[in-house]
Amino acid sequence: MKPISFLSAICCVMGLVLSGTAETIPTGKNADKVTPDNPSIVNILAYGVRTDGTADCTAGFQKALDDMAARNGGIVMVPTGRYRFDGSLTVPRNVAIKGTYLYSPSHFGDRGKDSQPPNSGSVFEVYGGRGDENAKPFITLLSSATVQGVVVVYPEQQRDAEKPIPYPYTFALRENNPALLDVELLNPYNGVDVSHSQRHLVRNVHGQPLHIGLYADAIYDIGRIENVHWNPWWSYSLEEGAFVWQRTNGVGFIFGRTDWHYVLNTFAFGYSVGYRFIRTENGAANGNFLGIGADYCRTAVEIEDTSHFGLLITNGEFVSATQMHLKETENPVILRVAPSFTGTARFVNCAFWGPTRRTAVIEGYGLVGLSDCTFVNWGHLVFEGEREPRDEAWAIEARSGAVMIRGCEFMEKRPQVWIGSEVDRAVISDNIVNGPVVIHNESSGNIIVRDNAGMPDSAAWKERYQHREDMRAGRGRAPWSPPKNISPPQKIR
Repeated sequence: MKPISFLSAICCVMGLVLSGTAETIPTGKNADKVTPDNPSIVNILAYGVRTDGTADCTAGFQKALDDMAARNGGIVMVPTGRYRFDGSLTVPRNVAIKGTYLYSPSHFGDRGKDSQPPNSGSVFEVYGGRGDENAKPFITLLSSATVQGVVVVYPEQQRDAEKPIPYPYTFALRENNPALLDVELLNPYNGVDVSHSQRHLVRNVHGQPLHIGLYADAIYDIGRIENVHWNPWWSYSLEEGAFVWQRTNGVGFIFGRTDWHYVLNTFAFGYSVGYRFIRTENGAANGNFLGIGADYCRTAVEIEDTSHFGLLITNGEFVSATQMHLKETENPVILRVAPSFTGTARFVNCAFWGPTRRTAVIEGYGLVGLSDCTFVNWGHLVFEGEREPRDEAWAIEARSGAVMIRGCEFMEKRPQVWIGSEVDRAVISDNIVNGPVVIHNESSGNIIVRDNAGMPDSAAWKERYQHREDMRAGRGRAPWSPPKNISPPQKIR
């Protein structure tokens, strides 16, 4: 007998599993028996669900999930189809839902204006929970449960509505080691809630949550959030009603109490706040945030409070462009630290650009550090919907607490730092400025300002700048006069 190769054997087994035949996928009274003919991988089609979005699939899916739990764990395979859900699901411990996608898809530009919802791959169409954001989440994952490779869409959401329809969270991760992988959340009201879960993994999740993208609280062992991007994949225009509402009310990421969260390569576009850090009854956040970004947000980062161990934010890119399209009258701030802040927040090698009124407003009595950062495009004020530069706008307004600003570049020929009377300690040193150094101090605290380098203003250097075509020389040639009604920067040790 000719031997069968290992690869051929695997292909045969997977072919039998995905075929959905009765011989390999027992149902009914034999479904809970562990036999060689009762595998730990089942095809959802064996449970009689429809794939055209015309019938509720909740009961069939929950039966398949419970069958796998009875077999001490397993995988429910979900072939291409549109699966309607009028209710909610719980993925039991050690059970997984696996769709067709091995990476989160994108439907931007992939559908005509009247075609909804997507009809390729494994698509979950959610109708349950309409009107009640506090209802049970669509899918709850328990310990070591996983959902992978599906698209979730809410067909009753309307792009031109003044306010989107509230729904509960699409996914709630609970207990220990749940995972959400390779999923697109096309247009949920609330996206992912990882609260009360330890060591969770959320990876390769993209989409456009309209109200809250991801919420984290009561996490006492390290969670991981990686490659989670919120972009307008559902909206056709930045002026549609639902997107305008999102820009006014939405928050990309909210972090309450988390103990050493690891957050890598995340992004939020078009929210009122990109990242919000809060204190709940459980506490406040600390963690490692690497390569995070926010664009087209009124406030890219808003810190109400953190733990004293602090936020370590590295290689961040934070952008405000509120005025560009919506012509609002509010003047945005990229980084806003609230009066309630008592913790620690460190930003290293981050870029902040606008156009915006101010780069940062810092209050409270914690410590904010900005090291090796780049600041550009501040000093823009909105008048009747148009941007107008205002020299009197400071890049950073430190109103209270303690600040360290070291080794940064201020790329505009405008005032850089204002230190208010309630700032008790500050170190502003080793910064590069396009134009003259303008740092104003009103505090009697321990304030150190030194070794900051403005552009040379000798006749020889001015002549050199005239012949250079780079951006920095252009900034240096720009007309400028000191802000009105303020004294020159104080000479402080």
